[in-house]
Amino acid sequence: MSRLITNIKTLVNTRDTSVLLRGGQLKDLPVIHDAYLIMEEDRITDYGMMKDLKKKSSYFNDNTDAAGAIVLPTWCDSHTHIVFAGSREQEFVDKIEGLSYEEIAAKGGGILNSAEKLNATLEDDLYAQAAERLREVVKLGTGAIEIKSGYGLSLEGELKMLRVIQKLKKNFPIPIKATFLGAHTIPAAFRQNREGYIQLIIDEMLPVIAREGLADFIDVFCEKGFFTPEEATKICLAGKEYGLKPKIHANQLHVSGGVQAGVKMNAISVDHLESMDEAAINALAVSGTIGTLLPTAAFFLRMNYQPARKLLDAGCAIALASDYNPGSSPSGNMNFVVALSCIQMKLHPAEAINAATLNGAWAMELQDEVGSITRGKKANLIFTRHVPSVEFLPYAFGSNLVDKVMINGEFVVDTEAEA
Repeated sequence: MSRLITNIKTLVNTRDTSVLLRGGQLKDLPVIHDAYLIMEEDRITDYGMMKDLKKKSSYFNDNTDAAGAIVLPTWCDSHTHIVFAGSREQEFVDKIEGLSYEEIAAKGGGILNSAEKLNATLEDDLYAQAAERLREVVKLGTGAIEIKSGYGLSLEGELKMLRVIQKLKKNFPIPIKATFLGAHTIPAAFRQNREGYIQLIIDEMLPVIAREGLADFIDVFCEKGFFTPEEATKICLAGKEYGLKPKIHANQLHVSGGVQAGVKMNAISVDHLESMDEAAINALAVSGTIGTLLPTAAFFLRMNYQPARKLLDAGCAIALASDYNPGSSPSGNMNFVVALSCIQMKLHPAEAINAATLNGAWAMELQDEVGSITRGKKANLIFTRHVPSVEFLPYAFGSNLVDKVMINGEFVVDTEAEA
């Protein structure tokens, strides 16, 4: 089916090719005002200014009048943990009362809390919870997403999470990438045997995950009190042997060495980066690794925000993601992620939109499918309400300015296919 969309106020992030954006390049956000867009089936085939549209509307199977909406590519959320069981609002209260992230973790909260709940939850129930969250974020404009395991912390628990992610891949029309994060923390049963748990990951979990094709990437929480850079390297290199490309949770709570470990392994991305020194920034700047910033986690934990301006000034490639999880970022609203990055990290709206679309796609190796208005890419689009400019989107952070979402060339009604 061919579809013509006319009277677009501003068509955002129009690009002939998909190049990873670094440093000052993120401020370049190409747009077309008073635009049209053409698609065949689920793909963008052409776009331009209304005055240059030559084909008559009768040529197309479907005609949609955008009626002055701004149209931009859907958000590419490259770091989430949306497969989890239940919530952790009591820890939210603990934080208000003054307990730190480390203190909550030390008394059995945090990741271990989620692991206990997840292992007690049936796979079908876990799927139902995750599917509801995924439906919500798609309607908020997310058109590609990465989902991590890491709340199982056992062979069966991790496999259960990854199988749920595979079912989400099957039943939802957006691109979904799966990341194995068995090395999220040391489970209670292995507290006195760290090496034993690492060997469980390498010797028992990875072979099954590879045999069943359950993951695209491997990740490690490289942080003081969790996994060292040496342990992260050992686990990720083992994953690479099975075809899993590395990502790293790096430098969230401390300058951990996680950035340098990720860069040395040619990791797709190093994520968090709230705690950065010059050595970590310089290592990232001269690498092909993307620095994925998760400002809503810093917001929720009342931590220092990532030094986004320093990263860009050094020439780093950055992406933005939600870190949607029950403990430190219980929201997958990428519209708020973009706004917060402008308000608190002083990104220009153009930089934030590029980081949350094209560079987010690169951080999932989906740059040829989504992330920009480019001929041949999927027609995964956000149609805004009537707003004066694209800069208004992060400015009016408290309003839902998403009017409609299009996935694969069709407006979203119910994103889940018949199972």
